[in-house]
Amino acid sequence: QVQLVESGGGLVQAGGSLRLSCAASGHTFSNYAMGWFRQAPGKEREFVAAIPWIGSSTHYADSVKGRFTISRDIAKNTIYLQMNSLNPEDTAVYYCAAAYGAPIRNFQGHYWGQGTQVTISS
Repeated sequence: QVQLVESGGGLVQAGGSLRLSCAASGHTFSNYAMGWFRQAPGKEREFVAAIPWIGSSTHYADSVKGRFTISRDIAKNTIYLQMNSLNPEDTAVYYCAAAYGAPIRNFQGHYWGQGTQVTISS
């Protein structure tokens, strides 16, 4: 069974950086796409970024393009979300997701982590 465990959330000041990690286990992920979503209080969950387990392409929401970078370490079965130039609008619970054979441009997660809170103070 696929398990995704996020870590790295916290409280930072506006303009700061955080790196989220998502440790994946329970399956061979070579045919999976992986991604990050976020959900702010009172808002629907929204897509942030996605990456195939194998391959160099990436896809980002317009709101984070140029500030966030998704990457993966195959040897560690881990994906990352490097977040720079954070602002209060980035405050949300961030979720890691995985889906078999999913496209990254219209990525829909099938397996989900428990989420990690990111809070940006102004």
